[in-house]
Amino acid sequence: MELIDQHTKTIMEGCKLRARDAGLSFQDESLEYIVTNRDLIELSPKVMIPTLYDYWVHDVEVLKEKGKYELYPGNPYETVINTRPAISFYNDNNPDWLNVMIFYHVIGHIDFFQNNLYFRHTWDYDFNGEALSDKRAIARLRAEQGRWVDYVIEFARGIDNLVGYHGLLSKIFSAPDPGISDKVDYYFDVYLQDIAKANISKYIKELERYNAAIKEDPVMGEQRFFSRIEKRHPELGSLFKKHKEAKKQKPQDLLEFIMENSKMLRREENQWMLMVIQVVRKTALFFQPQIRTKIMNEGWASYWHENLYMKDDRIKGHEVDFARVNAGVTTMPRVGLNPYALGMRLFYFIEEMAERGRISWDYQHEADASRRKEYDVRTGQGQDFIFKVRENFSDFTFIHNYVDQDFVTANKLFVAGRRLNEKKMVWEYYVKSRSAEDYREMLMASLYHPPHIEVDLEKTKEKSLYLIHRFEGKPLLAEYIPNTMLGIEYLWGGPVQLETMEVAATPQAPIMPAIPGLPTPQTDAPKLRDLKWQRVLYTMKDRKLSKNIL
Repeated sequence: MELIDQHTKTIMEGCKLRARDAGLSFQDESLEYIVTNRDLIELSPKVMIPTLYDYWVHDVEVLKEKGKYELYPGNPYETVINTRPAISFYNDNNPDWLNVMIFYHVIGHIDFFQNNLYFRHTWDYDFNGEALSDKRAIARLRAEQGRWVDYVIEFARGIDNLVGYHGLLSKIFSAPDPGISDKVDYYFDVYLQDIAKANISKYIKELERYNAAIKEDPVMGEQRFFSRIEKRHPELGSLFKKHKEAKKQKPQDLLEFIMENSKMLRREENQWMLMVIQVVRKTALFFQPQIRTKIMNEGWASYWHENLYMKDDRIKGHEVDFARVNAGVTTMPRVGLNPYALGMRLFYFIEEMAERGRISWDYQHEADASRRKEYDVRTGQGQDFIFKVRENFSDFTFIHNYVDQDFVTANKLFVAGRRLNEKKMVWEYYVKSRSAEDYREMLMASLYHPPHIEVDLEKTKEKSLYLIHRFEGKPLLAEYIPNTMLGIEYLWGGPVQLETMEVAATPQAPIMPAIPGLPTPQTDAPKLRDLKWQRVLYTMKDRKLSKNIL
């Protein structure tokens, strides 16, 4: 692995200038490395972070990828990681014309990393440098503690998908207003809405009374406002006190709660485990936005490499080469999902919609098909709008808001079904639906959505940890429950209980084996919401798992 040569760096800097002229925004500094395909295989299990801590699963993945490469040699074009400065890796045999395309794609990624608000917690530090420090610390602990370090990493990684990512973002974006007290926030945001169940009219009247009191006396107005309220509602003071105490106790996530409350981890001989768990948790939080914005991120990078490449005078004579490579990256498959293609087409679609004024109340409520087809107010704001989308959306909101019937129809998209031809004994694919609702549901099902599991503070005792799975229509994967709860029991130092939902009776349905590389096609089997569910309680005690129906 080595830095790109001066000639290739000059190409990159030229791409940066053209990208900035087009409106992209990113930091000047970036590092570009030349690597071989085998180097990429070594880095892939670490998500391309060379300094990430070593772990046995990484070695297993490397062996697996090497086996695949021997059978099906590939030529990956690039990869880029979100750190300060941004680091990208390129294959060692790329010609200049291909590097121009790849550099534009990478710059699109860097712009997305440094401007999308879901990455806000990654903007202010060099993750690559911190990861190197963590790697050295874990290597030192391995020399002292042996295999137990890997046990702790294994157990912590078993629940690192439950990290409080949205809680972290909410802390960043909801810094308290220095002019408004916590009590005011509680009264208007919690007490009036959740406890008093005040209607809109009463809420507005209370807001007007508060504003009048502050205007009359900026110093003592708030105190006088609450003194009048507490005469009518004497319970307000005690409820606010309990709210503050509960807010202090409530952890962001399960890993944080275990680190703060596990007696086993607080023992002097086990203090080193806290550092290991903290590294796993911090790493998981860093990668959360990348998992949640894959379609947007790849679509944004593909949109810009296509737009900027075709305007670049340095690629004359290679237009056909570009068309061939670009088609391989951005073609929409008939069955399956290509995030590059889907994301890029959505950005083009949104840009055109905004350009023609179709993201408006008038257009969305127009029922006449011919008028919808001809609707065009020419706002000239299409590209400005997609920059705002790039800044504020994740894959979930991106798909939820913009995959509509117009998009599905324009791109001839459909949901594929699969059925068994009993005469020929082969699986047959067919067009099951061209409805935007069905297509959107299929896309949503493919998105990353970890289970919502909370610590029940009332049922959690000194030795026993009680967890509740907030059921959202999808059960936990039963095959992972025993090992995951075994790891939690070890880190907690006592019995662990998990309350969740499972299917009570499963209707007979055809077995649909998954095809590697493709999402499972929708079938005529009953949907999850149509099944009968029951509450169950798993208990892990002394490394033995039991289950009771509640």
